[in-house]
Amino acid sequence: MALARRTLDERAAGRIPLLGDDRWSEQQWKVVQDRVDAAGPQPGQAWAALSSGSTGEPRIVLRTADSWAASFSYVAELLDAGPDDVLALSSPPASSLSLFSIAHSAEAGFTLALPRAHSLTAEDARDASLFHGTPNGLRTLLDAGTPSRLRAALIGGTSLDLALRARAEAQGIRVISYYGAAELSFVAIDDVRADDAGGRGFRAFPGVEFEVRDDDVLWVHSPYVSTGYLTGTGPMRQGAGWCTVGDRARLEEGRLTLLGRDDDAILTAGATVIPADVEQELRRIDGVDDAVVFGLPNDGVGELVTAVIEAAPGSSLRRAELRADAASRLPATHLPRRWFVVDHLPRTVTGKTARAELIHRVRSGEVASLAR
Repeated sequence: MALARRTLDERAAGRIPLLGDDRWSEQQWKVVQDRVDAAGPQPGQAWAALSSGSTGEPRIVLRTADSWAASFSYVAELLDAGPDDVLALSSPPASSLSLFSIAHSAEAGFTLALPRAHSLTAEDARDASLFHGTPNGLRTLLDAGTPSRLRAALIGGTSLDLALRARAEAQGIRVISYYGAAELSFVAIDDVRADDAGGRGFRAFPGVEFEVRDDDVLWVHSPYVSTGYLTGTGPMRQGAGWCTVGDRARLEEGRLTLLGRDDDAILTAGATVIPADVEQELRRIDGVDDAVVFGLPNDGVGELVTAVIEAAPGSSLRRAELRADAASRLPATHLPRRWFVVDHLPRTVTGKTARAELIHRVRSGEVASLAR
């Protein structure tokens, strides 16, 4: 809480707070400091947040005060949040997700419960009535023991599987899933219950318009987008009031299905495979907590669909069983040819999977494949 108070004090004094992570190496701190020094003053800007780094090196994203404040009332309405609530955050304050809620708390008046270490514990969240975090953060919280007052959870990211949502709802927790990005803030929400077969998919967050263009890339028109990057470039592109970070999507009857970044597609011998489609099905297999899918080079036939599975605690997964279950859910072109199982996927400070780091580990031989 001391760090959150200091952050708000810096902002109240007219300065732009940028929070780092104590797990960074000395070189990482130096890179960020050098970028800040090189950029100089940033008039009109109020917040500087780090991108998640799930697809590579983190970037510093600048935004105005209004770009977040304009959404505060809508988020409070979604959570039915008031000044008597305690909001637990699963991610360290360095993450854009948590920094948003720190900013929101100053206006809404609710209390924050932040991790005292690198992950939220049952003791940290003991008094929480609300939660804001990632799917992995929600799973960790439920595993540790659900706080007795917890009634609603705001979950960022596109990998919240129905089983985890149903588990939370069975304990009386209303789940609101949302898609967003450090550069875009809130874009779309999904508050449909796990047992409701209709209406699946993300609908527009209040005030947001979106469209999927001919290249299947999602573009957003929104009052919540950031100004841009402090230095250098990133995936965000803007034009005529619209903005994209390169995420692919399908849009059907006003509902979005996210398909991953535009450069994630796997080109196999006879098909283009979208990793998000495969990951969604793999997460439904018993004993699988999470899954990451990507392509590995294979001479002559494009890429091999590759899956890295995060096993549920106590499970014993075998390749033959995983492949058989996956084959019942996926077309042959989408079925992983190489399988890896790990106890814990590498994650960013927000709890999202660090895809770039994971792929590097697999390609360098640091992760052993399943033999059978």
